[in-house]
Amino acid sequence: MKFSETALVDQQTASPPVIETSKESASTSKRLLVGQIACVVVPALIWLGPIDLELRAKHALAIASFMIIAWMTEAFDHSLTGLVGCYLLWTLDVAKFEVAFGGFASPSPWFIFGALLLGMTVTKSGLGQRLAYLVLARTGTTYSRILLGFVLVSFLLTLVVPSGSACITIKATIALGLIQAFGLLPGSNIARAIFLMLTYSASLFNKMVIAGSSAILVRGVVQQMAQVEILWSRWLLAFLPCTIVTILVLWRLALALFPAEKDISVQSDGFFRRSLEQLGPWTRQEKKAAALLGATIGLWMTDFAHHLSPSVIGIGAGLFAALPHVGVLQAKDVKKVNYGPVFFVAAALSLGEVLVNTRAMDVLTIGMFSWMNSVITDNSSFCIAAYWTGFAYHLFAGSGIAMMSTSVPPLVNLAQSHGINPLPVAMIWAFSGAAKLFVYQSSTLILGYSYGYFSNRDLFRFGAYMTVIEFLVLFLLVTFYWPLIGLG
Repeated sequence: MKFSETALVDQQTASPPVIETSKESASTSKRLLVGQIACVVVPALIWLGPIDLELRAKHALAIASFMIIAWMTEAFDHSLTGLVGCYLLWTLDVAKFEVAFGGFASPSPWFIFGALLLGMTVTKSGLGQRLAYLVLARTGTTYSRILLGFVLVSFLLTLVVPSGSACITIKATIALGLIQAFGLLPGSNIARAIFLMLTYSASLFNKMVIAGSSAILVRGVVQQMAQVEILWSRWLLAFLPCTIVTILVLWRLALALFPAEKDISVQSDGFFRRSLEQLGPWTRQEKKAAALLGATIGLWMTDFAHHLSPSVIGIGAGLFAALPHVGVLQAKDVKKVNYGPVFFVAAALSLGEVLVNTRAMDVLTIGMFSWMNSVITDNSSFCIAAYWTGFAYHLFAGSGIAMMSTSVPPLVNLAQSHGINPLPVAMIWAFSGAAKLFVYQSSTLILGYSYGYFSNRDLFRFGAYMTVIEFLVLFLLVTFYWPLIGLG
């Protein structure tokens, strides 16, 4: 029996039951209240306080503090905070309109728009689910091979679905079917390993490819502030050894921490075969989506030859996917796109431009990173300082996108003041955002956790190992490999 297109879309976008205790709910409400109060009090103190700064810089810092605190505490919606901040910068005469909203004219936020359309194309056509089943069916039917298959699927989906949450939803649909077929309980090692793997890897791989909002934001800030061309292929090449090692480490670590309680090879063989049979032959929509994604990824990987901006390619592919007859999406699908990430990234870029324009960025750099001056001597020392500072900062910043939006502009400014190439520094900082120990640090972790198959303790153990291992791999890359490809 063949699934209908609508059934596939509904299955892939189904939401898990959100698990939230009354204690967690009360804690969240308290954090929001504290953040909302701080969003008013701190900016007012900076605006009215006797701070020895040029007036425009002082007012820019006041509004920036509102945006940064709101982003860090998630006191308000990220995109709404960004729009309010840009409006205040303009209407309070801190910056002209073209500067206060300058980020909206940058290619980076619209790259996200194109990427969202591409992700919707993969989901609606059913291509994401088919690719996942094909990979899993070919990696093997043992517990070990299934885990390896999920890691490979995670990386593959990162290339074609630039949303950690969407990737988790696609993988979780398959994982739930597997777990049900095997008769596994949420507390079993197999179920814990599968869900922890598919969740953690989703927030890890999108830092090694310019795919997630954080990586796209970092790329946009560096290009805007340092006028440095950042090729999609170069970013991929820079992290390629780390990607290969990470795939192997994720796989072996999950096997070591969560050994299987029983043999599932016979059950899994039948599950994959039946699932592919139910999908039936490739549909016309799937073929269209595959051709479009193949062309898009091909252009991204060869941008060193044609030098087309990844944003130009991504936006063009996303719009092509929405064209009548030749594309997969319809006008009603485009209307369903969540424009929040687009507005948020645009507002974050606008804030960085205003802070540089008013010279308020110098104050932020001194306040956030002045201690690093005494330990920075070369790229290796910068790698150590940036990675572990980013790791610590992420514990307080909460979401990765909040971390990047509030810290990358002053970090780039610091690197330039030391005569160090800001691109590798920003890449290290972006990668440090992948090191996570707690569920609250990422919306993708929250989504994966909400299915109820792993605990906070499981995540902490797994994340602690991965944080140290990824640092060691990154340090070797920065010291020996990156100088060979021009990232010294």
